[in-house]
Amino acid sequence: MSINRENKTKIIDEYARSEKDTGSPEVQIAILSERISNLTEHFQSHKKDNHSRTGLMRLINQRRSLLAYLKKSNKVSYEKLIEKLGIRK
Repeated sequence: MSINRENKTKIIDEYARSEKDTGSPEVQIAILSERISNLTEHFQSHKKDNHSRTGLMRLINQRRSLLAYLKKSNKVSYEKLIEKLGIRK
């Protein structure tokens, strides 16, 4: 359900603005998207896991607010990111 260290560093390297960037909105959104996809796969076999479903909703809301911030501050980066991650607008 969570991401391992190798996947997280790979995501950070791919979406970072600079070499030492780990906290930009792009990186945070990419990490949240990976966690959301892992949880969605988890629910394919555990349909009644409502406690984790609450956590999933929390992650989705956090990603949505980060996307709104990125859209407001840097429209070009927002467009590239949602295209790369395959997120609906």
